Amino acid sequence: MALHIALLGAESTGKSQLGLALLDHLRHNTQLRPALVPEYLREWCDREGRTPRPDEQAGIAQEQQARGDQAAQDHDIVLHDTTPLMTAVYSDLLFQDLSLYPFALEHQARMDANLLMALDLPWTADPQRDGPHAQGPTDQLIRRALIGARLDYSVVGGQGPARLAQALNALGPLLRPHLSAGDGLFSRLMQRADSLGGEWRCEHCDDPACEHASRLQRR
Repeated sequence: MALHIALLGAESTGKSQLGLALLDHLRHNTQLRPALVPEYLREWCDREGRTPRPDEQAGIAQEQQARGDQAAQDHDIVLHDTTPLMTAVYSDLLFQDLSLYPFALEHQARMDANLLMALDLPWTADPQRDGPHAQGPTDQLIRRALIGARLDYSVVGGQGPARLAQALNALGPLLRPHLSAGDGLFSRLMQRADSLGGEWRCEHCDDPACEHASRLQRR
């Protein structure tokens, strides 16, 4: 049975870049067969030339789920570059529509790990993005949904290799039983799990600044 890892976060927080970095790292350092499922919403908007209406959101969430399920049939690990939860969050934020949360959270409960991107990367403009003002509210809605459903998550921060290292640290306990002694990643995951533990987890609040404050205090 495949492991499912969700990459969640507001716009321009590095979900896709981290997904590609994890995919490359797992391919070259383990015997596992990883797959990356891209964000269907971006494909939909590119094809239609517009953003979806409220009544089209459910279909986008369902297709995102279906693509993840398909990837799981012949891979050991599925990296989800967003899940239906992000569609539910955007429906809430943009249309005040809460109807997608039950479906989205039922699917989210199937994830073996949830990685939430920290709000610490420079903003990158994109025609499909609303703007940096939407990052904080989006982050808060994601956290509230996960906390309300009692779903654990780890916050991943840093840039480049540091961000990948934070993600690998968070995934260490999950991946360790599925690695062989010959995997180049094996000993490094063990070391990270022992030394850094849950440094970036923040399941007790929905304040997007809390992990940033902690990081500044450690400098």
